[in-house]
Amino acid sequence: MLAEKCFPVLETFKSHAAADDNSIVVSTARFVLATMRSVLIVLLLCTPAFAHDPEHPELNAWFDSLRSSKGPCCSFADGFAVNDVDWESKDGHYRVRLQNSWIDVPDDALITEPNRAGRTMVWPMRFNGETFIRCFIPGSMG
Repeated sequence: MLAEKCFPVLETFKSHAAADDNSIVVSTARFVLATMRSVLIVLLLCTPAFAHDPEHPELNAWFDSLRSSKGPCCSFADGFAVNDVDWESKDGHYRVRLQNSWIDVPDDALITEPNRAGRTMVWPMRFNGETFIRCFIPGSMG
């Protein structure tokens, strides 16, 4: 398993737990193993999403000021750029593809001011297993 390869200490815990008949040691070792596996899974599944481009610090204040009708964008969600193939406009409404699923952008999530960054950006939020769009700013396709 990946966890054992990354953390050799897990093998030590396993061997002590297997060799020791003391149920407290076995329970503690299992708890530590489960905790370390959970932490590793969380770290592997969490990927950073950056709205701010470090090469353009002059846009930091602009990013911090962005808001939709739902409120400030950067205060509650991490935004990231979206490739042109992962968003579209149809009949005056937008939708964006996140994690291989198309999600309609609610009208109140649309940022209506000019896009200084130039690229399409989205600020998604997850709640109860569903993804919601807090803010969306279209860029220039092409």
